[in-house]
Amino acid sequence: MAIVNGNILLVEGEADRGFFEQVCKLLQIAPEIHVAAPRDFDPKSRNGKQAVLQQTTIILKQFADSEAGNQRHLAVVIDADYADERGLGFTETIRQFAEIVKQQGYEIDPINSNNGYIFKHTDGLPDIGLWIMPNNANDGMLEDWLKQSIHPDEQELFNYAQTIVSQLTPQKFKPIHQSKAEIATWLAWQKQPGHGLYWAIKDQLLDVKQPLYEALVNWLKLVYTPEINA
Repeated sequence: MAIVNGNILLVEGEADRGFFEQVCKLLQIAPEIHVAAPRDFDPKSRNGKQAVLQQTTIILKQFADSEAGNQRHLAVVIDADYADERGLGFTETIRQFAEIVKQQGYEIDPINSNNGYIFKHTDGLPDIGLWIMPNNANDGMLEDWLKQSIHPDEQELFNYAQTIVSQLTPQKFKPIHQSKAEIATWLAWQKQPGHGLYWAIKDQLLDVKQPLYEALVNWLKLVYTPEINA
């Protein structure tokens, strides 16, 4: 995937890409937001958090070298994961990201809140957005964000999925992947089983008025349409 004159949303992998493509369709931001994982830029690379951090450096360098750099916007969504499982955790994740963007001329202290992070450039290039799943404060992942955004009509079914997963003996997955197993089970019980995370958006299974859902949407709008949402 070549760098485009427009908006890029960099995510960890294919499941995340499919999910955020559906989110971005709903936002109807122009120019189009191109959702991509690291392997979309380099088929020889791996997806995942560290690949996202490496690709962020490459993209920012290209933005800085391009005459159209001020027409491009970049946002990054990565999981906090868990500090005790070599996934860095929230604190180390934001520290690493801040160090990367600092080397490209961005201020190391972002504008931050539970509504996402915005890094300002010292020489006027567009802001860089960062959202650390699930809520820019705690360890976890995209599935933990989904758990907090489930539509009330789906809550009973999801609670049952949680119960079933918790009763599995033995559990083959790691405890840190409990949320992944719960979300996958819940999605497998929908009218059209077998779809990925994107189906939660496409089939309107989430509560768009839930605070964490609204926060993510507002952050995306702030990154990609700063002149409107300043």
